[in-house]
Amino acid sequence: MKKLYFSLFVLSMCGLWTNHVQGQSLAVGSTVLEDYYRRKQLLGELDSTISFSIRPLYPAALKVDNVFDPEGSLVNDGYFTSSGPSHFANGHGVFQLLPFSLQQQFNSHHPYGGNDGAMIPARGYQTLVAGGFFVKLGPLSIQLRPEFVYAQNKDFDGFALDRSDAELSNYYKVYNMLDAPEQFGKGAYHKANWGQSSIRLTAGPVSLGLSNENLWWGPGIANSLMMSNNAAGFKHLTLNTIRPIKTWIGSFEAQIIAGKLENSGLTPLSTTTNSAGTVLFKPYDDDWRYLTGFNISYQPKWIPGLFLGFTRDFMSYSNDLHKFGDYFPFFTPVQKIKSGIDGDPFDRDQRLSGYVRWVMKKARAEIYFEYALNDNSYNFRDFLGSPDHSRAYTFGLSKMIELKTRKDEFIQVNVEVNQLSQTVDRLIRPAGNGFYLHYQVRQGYTNLGQVLGSGMGNSGNFQTISFNWVKGLKKLGVSFDHLEHSADLYNAYIGDLNGNSRRWIDFAIAAQGQWDYKNLLFSAKLQGLKSLNYQWRMKDYTADEYYVPHNDVFNFHGELGVTFRF
Repeated sequence: MKKLYFSLFVLSMCGLWTNHVQGQSLAVGSTVLEDYYRRKQLLGELDSTISFSIRPLYPAALKVDNVFDPEGSLVNDGYFTSSGPSHFANGHGVFQLLPFSLQQQFNSHHPYGGNDGAMIPARGYQTLVAGGFFVKLGPLSIQLRPEFVYAQNKDFDGFALDRSDAELSNYYKVYNMLDAPEQFGKGAYHKANWGQSSIRLTAGPVSLGLSNENLWWGPGIANSLMMSNNAAGFKHLTLNTIRPIKTWIGSFEAQIIAGKLENSGLTPLSTTTNSAGTVLFKPYDDDWRYLTGFNISYQPKWIPGLFLGFTRDFMSYSNDLHKFGDYFPFFTPVQKIKSGIDGDPFDRDQRLSGYVRWVMKKARAEIYFEYALNDNSYNFRDFLGSPDHSRAYTFGLSKMIELKTRKDEFIQVNVEVNQLSQTVDRLIRPAGNGFYLHYQVRQGYTNLGQVLGSGMGNSGNFQTISFNWVKGLKKLGVSFDHLEHSADLYNAYIGDLNGNSRRWIDFAIAAQGQWDYKNLLFSAKLQGLKSLNYQWRMKDYTADEYYVPHNDVFNFHGELGVTFRF
């Protein structure tokens, strides 16, 4: 591993030094700001070659001096006489205080929510506090933005309540392969981490660094299949573009990472044995996991607004890393016939996806689609015969509708569909028990107990539609969500136990808003959820009865965020 760090350092020093590009990032999940920049692109007011599929974003791409003040209003309307970055060393150095943010969350009945970074699935009150600074001198930049999380982590009625031995055993058939605990211990939870911190060397449009930042890969808005801020950020080396690289055939953005994933140290359920004392939980390998992958996005010169992307990642235990090809197996053939019947010389888990995003400026709209696989086909014929084996997909669209009687005001409509459960192909050839797990690495595609991809979990299916009034940084609206929990677990092990059982479905409606006032950014969400058949309860069902009210629960989910920009 030391040789790897040294090689990447040498490569970085071969680049051209530059003093003209700031490197502070707009963290994935930044309240208000990410939505704002994406809307600006739909309105034709932002560089149309930015894919929004490789994040975090950087000022060099957004072409702003202060990425946290996109409208430039703080100088004249802020609490201070100056704001944003300050310069030193005859203009060669840059210093900036990063926004201080307080994100709060509350669940009344049981854990709900996702894509909230280092926050955990928890009942009760929870908060995440973050702040720090950015400093740059020549090509070297340091961003220090640690985070602290506190959660009440109250007890709740979980899966194990009043379960039979068969039901508990079936649950562990999935969660012995996925480090995703139902509850993060007992009692209050608190944890500090490096958050959105990094140290980088930047040359022109390329940056090389060591980072703990959250990453977002893919065009999705509500969710991402391959990489998101659903889990806490993980330590990784990164080589990435900070702005699109324009060539004679179009523009390119890319990122390569090599990182370390950590275990939660917890069991899937607090109950780990059945009534006879048989141990159900099989401890995970305590070896740390190595994750490497790449994401490349291409914007053809001849089709403005169209983005074509491809991602691929590989995960293995550190004990399996022996040579350079093990650290960067990017050229491992996709088809199993080309690389051995098991698809790999040693046990290594992998996923890949292709995505398309099309921004239509005249229509002030975008449409996007991502299709991912977690189990490669044996050969091309196998893929043609069963292209939906092990697949997951995201489809979405967004449309800005101008209010004719009000200047710079719009109604924005967003629709997104995320499907992670297996298709009927599973009846002939199952692809494991979820998109984020495979036999090679028993903790699955997780970091510190949470899935790195979609916030809807291992095999959740999610649909959402929202209607929002927007003006600048301000947004007010409503959203309607539908979530099917862990469909693969249900299909494989729960539905077969009792013909009267039914799926765990959430219907949710929310009022939501974002607002700016001087240096402050506010965000809020008030959401009511009706969980039908919570935890797949089957109490008091009869052969002719499908809906049993006392098996359903109501949960209030609230979010409130406050960010102060310096």
